[in-house]
Amino acid sequence: MRMELPEKGANFLEQIVIDDLKSGRVNTIATRFPPEPNGYLHIGHAKSICLNFGLTEKIGGTCNLRFDDTNPEKEEPEYEKAIIRDVEWLGFKWHRLCYASDYFQQFYKCALELIRAGKAYVDLQSADQIRKTRGTLTEPGTESPYRNRSVEENLALFEKMKNGEFEEGECVLRAKIDIAHPNLNMRDPVMYRILKKPHYHAGASWCIYPLYDFAHGYEDAIEGITHSICTLEFENHRPLYDWFLDNVSIPNRPHQYEFARLNLSYTVMSKRFLLELINRGIVSDWDDPRMPTISGVRRRGYTPSSIRCFCNEIGVSRVESLVDIEFLHHVIREELNQTAPRVMVVLRPLKVVIDNYPEGKVEELTAENNPEDPGYGTRTMLFSRNLYIEEDDFMENPPKKFFRLAPGQEVRLKHAYIITCQEVVKDSSGKIIELHCTYDPTSRSGSDTSERKVKGTLHWVAEETGVRATIRLYGHLFTLKDLSLMERGKSYVDYLNPDSLITLTESLAEPALAQAKPLDRFQFLRQGYFCADLDHTREKPLFNRIVSLKDTWAKIQKQDG
Repeated sequence: MRMELPEKGANFLEQIVIDDLKSGRVNTIATRFPPEPNGYLHIGHAKSICLNFGLTEKIGGTCNLRFDDTNPEKEEPEYEKAIIRDVEWLGFKWHRLCYASDYFQQFYKCALELIRAGKAYVDLQSADQIRKTRGTLTEPGTESPYRNRSVEENLALFEKMKNGEFEEGECVLRAKIDIAHPNLNMRDPVMYRILKKPHYHAGASWCIYPLYDFAHGYEDAIEGITHSICTLEFENHRPLYDWFLDNVSIPNRPHQYEFARLNLSYTVMSKRFLLELINRGIVSDWDDPRMPTISGVRRRGYTPSSIRCFCNEIGVSRVESLVDIEFLHHVIREELNQTAPRVMVVLRPLKVVIDNYPEGKVEELTAENNPEDPGYGTRTMLFSRNLYIEEDDFMENPPKKFFRLAPGQEVRLKHAYIITCQEVVKDSSGKIIELHCTYDPTSRSGSDTSERKVKGTLHWVAEETGVRATIRLYGHLFTLKDLSLMERGKSYVDYLNPDSLITLTESLAEPALAQAKPLDRFQFLRQGYFCADLDHTREKPLFNRIVSLKDTWAKIQKQDG
């Protein structure tokens, strides 16, 4: 069913689709998201997912999830399952689940048709020889000595390739186009190579496998795709895409369009580099919360709606640019500010003893779960003589505008009382281990009869009820904002951030946090937004920082405005 066509605010791809529907070039649109199952998807793929599925959601039509599984050397079922999980997590439903490997017989027939037409030949040169004879950007290539074999010879040789009578690397099937073409992709590209390896989906029926450029257009044609949307690096491949389609009988004629891929600051978007980070032990796995993979940002605590919002807000264009990761942080921060329950967690605890508070007394206090939304209700907190505050919230010799706790200085404990520091206790090394304070019993939050105001308010956790938790603080994986600007001779490893992960094992949290389920999200007051890790348990609470409270992007926008 075709929906009403949105013209105002349409991006350039939407406008192409709208024009094609209005002109009658197509009656309905069909797109596809075609990942290779050779790694986990990253946030750049999320942009493509949102674009391809989003087009058909907005305008009407269908979108297939298709695995471009033409290389059995690198593809695995694990990656296929992860990709399906990521697309489903983002909230999209596909029209059909497809595999390029299901079309191997049809690809083979297309190759035969090209050979019979004198437009493909079997080349017995080595890969190095083919590479050297393809020429350069300024010099034309030279013809293969096998280029002008007869059709009959090529058919016979290709049949031998298919039957496993040649070894890997012994020969390939190449398209016969133009060895002097100004576009290197058109200089007799390889269509098939020999790989004597079983395919994870197709089994062991084939020992020849098509190259992506050869298979791509035929996959689209077989599935009835109308708009084949690729990232901009495939623009130079489009003439080859068109050539393969124009020279074989096909059931449907798709068209390729390109858009700029997502480049995100302080990270890499190459599956090869991401896999290297894993293999070198720099990160734990594909779902390490520092990784830009969809599984990584999910484990860190991002929501599907925040990723979709981010992809929608950055827009679609044909101009390459670098998106500031602070904008991604801004999007999730805006969402969680409205939805995340507030709790108190002391990351680096410093003990406070309130000397004039009765020993053994435990007092119930009330706190809002989310001041932004009263519908979240309230929770009960327990207050006692011994509690913990943040180590950074105390200074023995503070500067003039330090409004937190200091000797003789008073602060309010959130939802509780005003306290004043009276004594500092240190160990033999001079480290502060305990503060002795007094409290004003008339200053309870919400019932202060004196209406006394103080400038500092601190979060805290009672010693009797505090739950020990492990907290992981994540930062940028790299120190260089734009990794395309690396110095000559250096690699991305030279720019790794040594503080990309800080693990705190002595943190104390409100007891309610032990009841959290994996991926539950919270605002830790004055600290940031956090998510219960997949390995979180009641016995071993574990939380990941999603993002801090400081909104750098909003500040930048305000200054620009």
